[in-house]
Amino acid sequence: MTFSVAPDVRSALDEGRPVVALESTVISHGLPYPSNLEIAQGMEAAIRDEGAMPATVAVLNGQVHVGLSAVDLEHLATSSDVHKVSRRDLPVVVALGLDGATTVSATMYVAHQTGIAVFATGGIGGVHRGHPHDVSADLTELGRTPVAVVCAGAKAILDLPLTREVLETQGVPVIGFGERDMAAFYSRSSGLPADVRVDEPDQVAHIIRAQRRLGLQNGILVTVPVPEKDEIPPEEIEGSIIQATREAEDAGVTGAALTPFVLSRLAELTGGRSVHTNVSLLLNNARVAARIAVALSRD
Repeated sequence: MTFSVAPDVRSALDEGRPVVALESTVISHGLPYPSNLEIAQGMEAAIRDEGAMPATVAVLNGQVHVGLSAVDLEHLATSSDVHKVSRRDLPVVVALGLDGATTVSATMYVAHQTGIAVFATGGIGGVHRGHPHDVSADLTELGRTPVAVVCAGAKAILDLPLTREVLETQGVPVIGFGERDMAAFYSRSSGLPADVRVDEPDQVAHIIRAQRRLGLQNGILVTVPVPEKDEIPPEEIEGSIIQATREAEDAGVTGAALTPFVLSRLAELTGGRSVHTNVSLLLNNARVAARIAVALSRD
């Protein structure tokens, strides 16, 4: 299938200029309007400010788009009929001519197929607390698709030690950007070690190039701690996570609906503080990803 690649994204790719992929689930299924539109615009602007080209991925009327217009972003932010699209869902929404917001796994796949090596997101999915067999497709995708995913670690509502174990099993190197530990979304440290700490975008670019030379087909996870001023320490957020998770279990919320439910309750339980932290880490990740893409373009 031929993807619809925006002209400015296509020009950047053809000319070897830096490009950063962005997912669209955060727009349609992450934050409420108008915050969702503002963060989408803010992430794209942050990437441009760092000298790279943003390429937000989504499915519109059954067509996979790489790079969206302002009208497209507005549509994703306001429509109530946008499907959440993982890798498994791509053929369904394409065949039926539907609209879809891509998750980490679907965005990684599309980015790789388009020739984009760096992808910025908030946090990856992982192993759900109390449900060790409920494992996000993000982890499988990281094990088979050679894209560098820049994030703030796995979402803190997950079982982080088990998620870290699955990443190891999948052969995914975890790089701590500026920290020795893997980041924990709302908190700067999970207490779980990264495989290596790096402090400069050039170092990440070197690792990506080495992976290419070795012919490895797995992804690379770059975890970036949320800016210190916006961090919610683990001891402060953990109680709210436990309560929100328990409420989800009591309500019988499972599967794809679980994460949105828990994140929404966290926003209420923290008086909006978790949303503020989420926005901060999204913008920060976009900036770091753009710097890595710029460094990688200096081949």
